[in-house]
Amino acid sequence: MASRSTYDEAAVVERLHHQDTARAAFGEVIAHYSSTLYWQIRRMVIDHDDANDVLQNTFLKAWTSIDNFRGDAKLSTWLYKIAINESITFINKKKAQNNISLDDDDSFLVNTLESDRWFDGDQAQVLLQQAIATLPEKQRLVFNMRYYDDMKYEDMSQVLGTSTGALKASYHHAIKKIEAFFEEHD
Repeated sequence: MASRSTYDEAAVVERLHHQDTARAAFGEVIAHYSSTLYWQIRRMVIDHDDANDVLQNTFLKAWTSIDNFRGDAKLSTWLYKIAINESITFINKKKAQNNISLDDDDSFLVNTLESDRWFDGDQAQVLLQQAIATLPEKQRLVFNMRYYDDMKYEDMSQVLGTSTGALKASYHHAIKKIEAFFEEHD
């Protein structure tokens, strides 16, 4: 199992493209990115068990399409993109199961947060998570990536396929909506 300090992405990517070393290299990818991707997914789908399922689907999709990874972007960017797409797919399926229009916001996630036995945040953290859950999908993604992951706008641009200017605007709008949510629930 590789730790963050010994993880060499270029070497791992090289080994991923050779049949005899691919499985072990992918094990290193899982060990290296599991926690980061879990929290990215968790902030999208809220529930711990759902996040684990989406994470598993993310790695399964990455493994089955590893031959399509050409190395044009960083492996982390590619994995983030898969995780975000899997999270969005999961949320849309959950909306369909609950007969919620795909055009409606994702505030139904607030109920998931409130009933999540794994969530142990204080009241301010609960309010922040509730505010984030009411953001439109793109703003929620941008806010989470910037606020929690401290991701640079340039990296987000590669993951989301959106200009840095648009991402900065989304983050600004998200902050304003979160501030308004806190004022409303003060």
